Amino acid sequence: MTVSVQKWIDEGGRGQPLWLPELRESCAGAENCVEVLFRLDNGSQIERVYHFPRWENQQEREFVKEYLCACVYNLLAAFGGRELTFYLDPEETGFVALIRELNEIFQLANKKRSGYGKPVSVSNRINRSLGRGELSFVIGDIAGYRPHAQTPKRTDSALAERLRGAARRSAKGCYCGLDVGGTDIKIAGAKDGKLLFVREYDWDPSGFDTAEKLIAPIVELARLCREELGGAPLDGIGLSFPDVVIRNRIVGGESPKTKGIRENSALEYETEFSRVSLLGARLGELCAAGAHVRIINDGSMTAFTAAVELAESGAEVDSGVFALSLGTDLGTGWLEGDGSVPEIPLELYDFLLDLGSRPQRALPPEDLRSILNENSGLPGVRRYLGQAAAYRLAMEKKPGLLEGFLAGGAVPKIASLPADLRKPCLEHLMELAARGDGAAADIFRQIGRNLGILNREAEFVLGELPKTRYLFGRFAKKEQCFKLIKEGFEAMAPEAELLAADEHMAYTGLMKQLSDMENVTVAQYAQAVGAIYFALFSVC
Repeated sequence: MTVSVQKWIDEGGRGQPLWLPELRESCAGAENCVEVLFRLDNGSQIERVYHFPRWENQQEREFVKEYLCACVYNLLAAFGGRELTFYLDPEETGFVALIRELNEIFQLANKKRSGYGKPVSVSNRINRSLGRGELSFVIGDIAGYRPHAQTPKRTDSALAERLRGAARRSAKGCYCGLDVGGTDIKIAGAKDGKLLFVREYDWDPSGFDTAEKLIAPIVELARLCREELGGAPLDGIGLSFPDVVIRNRIVGGESPKTKGIRENSALEYETEFSRVSLLGARLGELCAAGAHVRIINDGSMTAFTAAVELAESGAEVDSGVFALSLGTDLGTGWLEGDGSVPEIPLELYDFLLDLGSRPQRALPPEDLRSILNENSGLPGVRRYLGQAAAYRLAMEKKPGLLEGFLAGGAVPKIASLPADLRKPCLEHLMELAARGDGAAADIFRQIGRNLGILNREAEFVLGELPKTRYLFGRFAKKEQCFKLIKEGFEAMAPEAELLAADEHMAYTGLMKQLSDMENVTVAQYAQAVGAIYFALFSVC
């Protein structure tokens, strides 16, 4: 069997998607493909085997190069790393030359990077925080390759009890849980085992041009929570934040939330972004002596929150928990079987999935019909999952669905002034789908299919994952919409199971109280409540 690169190019030019997992699976058994083994050193040794087709002309070479770049990009976006070695036959001189171009494409020598360089910047910030050197690419002779011993999975038979213990500790003291998103911050306040309130505050952090403007609203909300709970110093704060977090420090710096700071030419970005790490200390000023302020990536918070509820229900958590949060963007979390969070970016929201859809790719990122991620300028997952995907699919399937929500101007986009209509527009689309509008229903069914495609890519890149995926966030809030997402997901990833983190996953005391509250849902505020438990997990 052989694969036809020209056929893929033609299909993409006609607007058809070319899904990365499907290309990879086709190339794996093809006679006209070259095997390349990737070994990524990020403290551990990650090894994956890819196959790339030979090309007949320059146009085909450019396509193969883009395919190679997508594979490298996704591996780095998932794991970070300090050295990536490409093992192949040195007689394959065309591919050796292609791989040598990656240094420039990924901008390894630059200080300010864009596009494919985004995960390199994240990797290097992680490396610096852990005392490692900067990322480099190496080409190795496959004849000299020796398999690396695989690290056994980490497990802890006492994990379930540790998780239950975190929930029990909330029965005494005052705690604040914060779930920071792209369009809002959700907050939960609990005192002596009583969930006294949950609230939601809208914000748009992408426009903030200094670290202080990003930090200050979060600190102020925690202060308001303390006042609501009586004014005494807090006994713990848990924070779910939408960026890479390693050892309680925000270290990513390439998310949409810091876009305004990155674009502020009056500042040196690395210096200014480093000030975001002061957030933990600022929150600590609101706490009693010895209290814990614990920060975690928003995706990882979903996995932790699911694990606590599963442990309380008596379900097994020894094999770990994999969870997703779908709202403004996609968050991804992985809690290992010993209760640890892998020290990796796990930025699946930035993955590349589609090497086709050329007409849609030709549109600028600010055009809601485009598949280009505004953050990287590349066709990333952000335009296939989350609210940006819902708007894009609405415009594609039935533009009338967006009537009353579009801003004026030649480039279609959701209005943000005088009022930000992003969340109301998504709620509108969800309500239409729940009522049975066919075009609106197709939006959420397609988002489910896209999630299934991402799942296949994630399983290859990340390796063996728990079979069940737990979905948190606004997209799981309405039961009818989740059913549509699940339907699409199962069509593309039949071997995995997708479950909604809703009222059916409320087993701990605070989560059951959340489930009983009126006009709110578990899917909305579970991470804020989970953040309270996370503040207590390290001392169990």
